[in-house]
Amino acid sequence: MNRTTLPDHGVTGKVETLRWRDGALELLDQRVLPLRVEYRRYDSAEGVAEGIRSMVVRGAPAIGCAAAYGVALAALNLASGKCKDMGEGLERAFSVLGASRPTAVNLNWALARQRRLSVAVAGHEPQAIANALLVEAHAIRDEDVATNRTMGAFGASLIPDGARVLTHCNAGALATAGHGTALGVVRSAVEAGKRLSVLADETRPFLQGARLTCWELMQDRIPVTLIADGAGALLMSRGEVDLVIVGADRVAANGDTANKIGTYPLAVLAQRHGIPFYVACPLSTVDLTLAHGGLIPIEERGPEEMTGFGNVLWAPEGVRARNPAFDVTPAQLVTALITERGVVQRPDRRKLQALFE
Repeated sequence: MNRTTLPDHGVTGKVETLRWRDGALELLDQRVLPLRVEYRRYDSAEGVAEGIRSMVVRGAPAIGCAAAYGVALAALNLASGKCKDMGEGLERAFSVLGASRPTAVNLNWALARQRRLSVAVAGHEPQAIANALLVEAHAIRDEDVATNRTMGAFGASLIPDGARVLTHCNAGALATAGHGTALGVVRSAVEAGKRLSVLADETRPFLQGARLTCWELMQDRIPVTLIADGAGALLMSRGEVDLVIVGADRVAANGDTANKIGTYPLAVLAQRHGIPFYVACPLSTVDLTLAHGGLIPIEERGPEEMTGFGNVLWAPEGVRARNPAFDVTPAQLVTALITERGVVQRPDRRKLQALFE
């Protein structure tokens, strides 16, 4: 793995969240944004898994795309080494990639898709298998952008002209292969000629809102104001928020939604103040195998993310810390789910099941 530094361009322009270059996967290192725009280059499944685990790439759809490329890299390496047992080598890749992060279901969705293909082409020559898996990874990436565009068009109809939109974490182009989910809706509304502004929560402790969402929107010249995570209640009470829109890392069969820690309180506040609370996510984020949100695995990350950032320490050294990375918003608090197959008002088990039929 090595590093490439590029000039600062918007993610909707020359900078891509992930890209295939000269036989390797390059990931935009989101840990150093907005100070630097750097790509890290990976040539193995193990490397991609570490990139996912260490948050070089984050956001459920982007994680899924990266994992698909990780499988392709494993196959290419196995083929070039004239491996006698492609199946065994791929199983190792599926295992290491599948263990990289637990909450985002898009990871397992992409791996399952690559696994089905690997079974279908198992009798072919190793190079043919590798080529097929790489083509599938490209397809997953391209379909993600198209899906986000479709979601954006559906969601844009929900945003009134002049709306003040509150969002949490980063659900933009940086969290996907392009355009974004929640921010994709915002982008599509702007492209449709609507005037709007965005309030972006800091999203502690990793500051995805402050570092990533604000950077994305400023690159696209969409008005954005950074606020503290606890400021939403005051602004809602003053009538300064018209709607909340967020992304998701996993949606259970009954419509319960896991997203970045701090999302659940916003949903409660939105209901208290009569403000719509929208969740934008592709169907690959919906997990019909889990009956409700209580079954969604919640990742707990290291305490170092709580006690400081970079070289700055703001908590006493040695203090104990809890760092759950996600929370679950009950379906009853979700005004609508925005998907590539349309808007699902008040999502529940029956309505979600119908999306897949």
